[in-house]
Amino acid sequence: MENILIGLFIIAGLLFILSFFQKDKVKMVEKEVEELSLNFYQETYQLKNRMKVLEEEILVEGNAVEFKPVRPLRGKNSSKVNEILKNQVLALHKQGLDIEQISKQSSLSLAEIKEIIK
Repeated sequence: MENILIGLFIIAGLLFILSFFQKDKVKMVEKEVEELSLNFYQETYQLKNRMKVLEEEILVEGNAVEFKPVRPLRGKNSSKVNEILKNQVLALHKQGLDIEQISKQSSLSLAEIKEIIK
């Protein structure tokens, strides 16, 4: 009986000493979570900065907006497209573009553009 107790104390002592040399898994997980959160914050900070730059570029370039040419569709939606083209022509005219430039951008004839402007 005494031999069993002494053996158990020796085993307990050895396990206690081995526990100091074992890696702590909780610390490893905490370190990984900390690294992930730092990466996340860095990426969000970079994205916010990029968004600010893009917003500033849009505000600066917002005054010089160019419209792409739109060709009128034939059929059911032709009245809607015509309204869009009319609005486009009027916006380009307000920006001070010549009738020829508006004609190139809107794919309308000069007569149609003059009619819309009137």
